[in-house]
Amino acid sequence: MGNTKVSHPAVYSIFTGKLMGERPIVLLLIPHLGGGGAERVMAQLAQGLSRQKYELHLAVVTQTCLPANALGTGVTVHALGSTRVHRAGPRLVWLVRRLRPALIVSGMFHLNFLVLLLRPLFPAGTSVLVRQNGTVSASLASDRLPVYTRLLYRALYRRADRVICQSAAMAEDLERELGLRASRIAVLRNPVDVDRIQEAARAGPGLTGLHLLAVGRLSPEKGFDLLLDALAAVRKRFPTACLVIAGTGDEEAGLRAQCRRLDLESAVEFAGHVDQPAALFSAATAFVLPSRHEGMPNALLEAAAGGLPLVATPASQGIVDLLDGQPGVWLAKEVSAPALTAALIQALGALPPGVRFAHRFVDGFQSSRALAAYEMLLDEVLLKHVK
Repeated sequence: MGNTKVSHPAVYSIFTGKLMGERPIVLLLIPHLGGGGAERVMAQLAQGLSRQKYELHLAVVTQTCLPANALGTGVTVHALGSTRVHRAGPRLVWLVRRLRPALIVSGMFHLNFLVLLLRPLFPAGTSVLVRQNGTVSASLASDRLPVYTRLLYRALYRRADRVICQSAAMAEDLERELGLRASRIAVLRNPVDVDRIQEAARAGPGLTGLHLLAVGRLSPEKGFDLLLDALAAVRKRFPTACLVIAGTGDEEAGLRAQCRRLDLESAVEFAGHVDQPAALFSAATAFVLPSRHEGMPNALLEAAAGGLPLVATPASQGIVDLLDGQPGVWLAKEVSAPALTAALIQALGALPPGVRFAHRFVDGFQSSRALAAYEMLLDEVLLKHVK
């Protein structure tokens, strides 16, 4: 298992004000770097949480090595090198017993299950936070998950010190579906580096034509098949409309076949994984979120930070609460290809070339504010751990 160690001086305890030789160790867990929005959030936490208050470690479960500067200085990175998340148990237990972290933060639901299942094997007093990255009711309604998933949620999430949601609607859904007490749920917004996104967006190529942009994992819940059906209908009204899809996933072959059936091969570009989607913003007429269900997608928040006009499905109540009635936003009436078609046609018919919007709702997701809220939660849980 590879790691990069950074040493630190003694600091004052955040709890007692006395000089301490060691800060509380916080271990962040994700399947791998370079993935979707959940991985990007955890990477931002690793980069942005206070080095003075915490000794930060990040474990990536399914990678064998990482560049020494993958997350900058001040964080120790552990590459566990497991072939799959569910097979990482022995390596994860070994790491936790060796590090003896005061607090573990896990960032994906299948990894959350593993961490909470293994919690009895961790050193006594280890606190665990899990970040729920989707609406539970929508996930449970999916036929892609095993029928026992609800039982796992109910049995294991009660072991967490806190379950982190990204919106009040997600928290209410979690409380209702799993019977968790509200006091065990925390609502924290995703950190968005607005300044970096705006700078990257300005550095891209100029805008020409009607270019739609969509970003996300190529999987059924992201609804790219709905977007392709909608694009075929939109092109009857706007024949030059085209689409860039940034992302990778198991559905790529099926989506490419759908493009062929709809005669969209010349109108759709599959860009693959893009490290900085903001570099695509300046060439986009609008950003489209076609998802069937979502939590609070970072791709949408980053597009809002970049000022793009937004067209979205009502993929969660949190998204509806955030976007409904906002200028520069076209929210489909339902999650369907016809509803998305109608929203796209309305948007493209109303948008002047190159128009951008100051989406004020994204201000609350500014990295500094979001990271401060995360630190408040970490400090609260760590203080209980010390007591």
